[in-house]
Amino acid sequence: MSAAALLAQLGCTVVPARTAPVDSGPRTADGKPDLNGIWQALNTANFDVEPHLARPAMALRPGPHGPVPAVGVLSLGAVGSVPAGLGVIEGEDGIPYLPEALAKKKENLESWLERDPEIKCYLPGVPRATYMPYPFQILQNERDVIISYQFATGFRRIFVDGKEEAPLDSWMGWSNARWDGDTFVVEVTGLNGLTWLDRAGNYASSSARITERYTPLGPNHMTYEATIDDATVFSQPWTIRMPLYRIVDEDFRMLEFKCEPYAEEKIYGHLRKPGTGPSAGASSQ
Repeated sequence: MSAAALLAQLGCTVVPARTAPVDSGPRTADGKPDLNGIWQALNTANFDVEPHLARPAMALRPGPHGPVPAVGVLSLGAVGSVPAGLGVIEGEDGIPYLPEALAKKKENLESWLERDPEIKCYLPGVPRATYMPYPFQILQNERDVIISYQFATGFRRIFVDGKEEAPLDSWMGWSNARWDGDTFVVEVTGLNGLTWLDRAGNYASSSARITERYTPLGPNHMTYEATIDDATVFSQPWTIRMPLYRIVDEDFRMLEFKCEPYAEEKIYGHLRKPGTGPSAGASSQ
């Protein structure tokens, strides 16, 4: 479903996007836009980068009158539901999956509780790390740009004018960048293909090449674009686009979210010695 179709179904009208103001914000000593600061996306792309209606849960099972939440998330009620979203994909054609890749995407969604890397606290990869519901901090100088993510204490070093190739595949990939006017362009390769693009099972392979574009719109806003080029999964490259917002609260600090211990029972609980696991009838205090 395209964003336009979803808006029509919801009875909404499209408001034209604002154009970028002349003043793109503060500058560094070398005249480049100053991206330093703590930023965050405010959208539902981590649920699904495509346009989507609200539904009772990410994981569903057949019910007597339509899908109902899977047993594993039933007790979460509204907390486990999925809010509606207009999507972040450029154009109205959706994600151009190849047939076999589309089948895998659907399998991913059906097996969300077992497969989503986010549930296991694995690093989210690029571009998903940008639009997870957590802040991230950019530290910029002339030679390198560091991005520190709150979720799973993710980290990227981006090499300005870098030419080296990735020495090995990894969760967050290898990032070389250049400036194109006021737009910071990052080429990401060397991804391990184990990450997802959202909770809906959208994914790319280890062959993916991600081109990110960070374009300031003013002192506290910028546009983020990521073009995903992966001929093993998609019939053509496609792009997501969204605004990012600088957090201006003077007292705000990036806090750690080391979620690894919270996923240990999920991943390794089956290895417990028999008789030592949590009692199924134990009450939560």
